[in-house]
Amino acid sequence: MPLRHLLLALVVVTVWGTNFVVIKVALLHLPPLLFATLRFALALLPAVFFLPRPAVPWRNLAAYGVLLGVGQFGFLYLAMNGHISPGLASLVVQTQVFFTIALAMRISGERVQAFQWLALALAVGGIAIIGSHTDGMTTPLGVGLVLVAALGWAGANIVGRRAGAANMLAYVVWSSAFAVPPLFALSLVVEGWPAIVHGVQRADLAAWAAVLWQSVGNTLFGFAAWGWLLARHPAATITPMALLVPVFGMGASALLLGEPLPPWKLLAAGLVMGGLALNLLWPRLRAAALAAEAAEKA
Repeated sequence: MPLRHLLLALVVVTVWGTNFVVIKVALLHLPPLLFATLRFALALLPAVFFLPRPAVPWRNLAAYGVLLGVGQFGFLYLAMNGHISPGLASLVVQTQVFFTIALAMRISGERVQAFQWLALALAVGGIAIIGSHTDGMTTPLGVGLVLVAALGWAGANIVGRRAGAANMLAYVVWSSAFAVPPLFALSLVVEGWPAIVHGVQRADLAAWAAVLWQSVGNTLFGFAAWGWLLARHPAATITPMALLVPVFGMGASALLLGEPLPPWKLLAAGLVMGGLALNLLWPRLRAAALAAEAAEKA
């Protein structure tokens, strides 16, 4: 991989990791569901007028928009609104990898392999440690909400795969049209019109900058750059770099927000990251070892 492509991938995972601190900044002023509504509204407008609709069925766009908007970010923002720290949220939401595998196997009928059970056990051990430590910054409710967000992300992954080779930037923009209405309706019902008006009125420049960063930096730039890299390099080269997202997330939260990193949190992170790494890298290492063995015998 050329150095400039490697640097671009590092920029993307840095944006995605530090994004959890940005979320926390916006939630100081905006109700979570309203925040999610604004995020997808700005991802939709004005980009939808400049990008042609991807050649996928409307129902696919709708499913992706609802799963990503309400399922992932709606629940993630609710969780981060006082129920879980940004650093741990960036870690727990990565369990979407296991939910994605489970959903894919459910659809295809494949069996779970031994290394996947071990990877899952490691990650579950880490999540159990997190759930058992209620320190005021993280609660069992927060962990549960982020797990639901991870499940929503996994569902969006499955739906996105069915879109085929669609332009990912256009796909995210057009699917946002289906995320905004349910998010705004939920904001009206759960948070109420007075809270919406109050949130908009009291939002300062930092809050609006956080909303804009969520829409442009995290969503439009992040997805477009990642898709561009995946189109030019094997997935096995690019995908493992996503393991750095929780590293940047926990590091940025500790550095910028003063989130403590006690031993139990580092142990939990090690278990979850170990499970993710095992699940992602073991098949590739195994295939490389078999190829090397076959080359020696040839």
